[in-house]
Amino acid sequence: MSQTGYLILAISILVILLAVFIVSFVLYKRTPAPKGCENIIISEENCSSCSKHKECSFYHSEGE
Repeated sequence: MSQTGYLILAISILVILLAVFIVSFVLYKRTPAPKGCENIIISEENCSSCSKHKECSFYHSEGE
């Protein structure tokens, strides 16, 4: 394959990957939150009942 062929192949692969990313991002944004998770509020009571609350980034950022 010539150098031009490799260049066209590389560009087409990048365009395909970009299209897959854009489509998946749009579909992700359009997906509604699961039932019961629409209005989750971070609270001390909810965090302390979780077994991983000491490592959780949400737990530590709540006080800021």
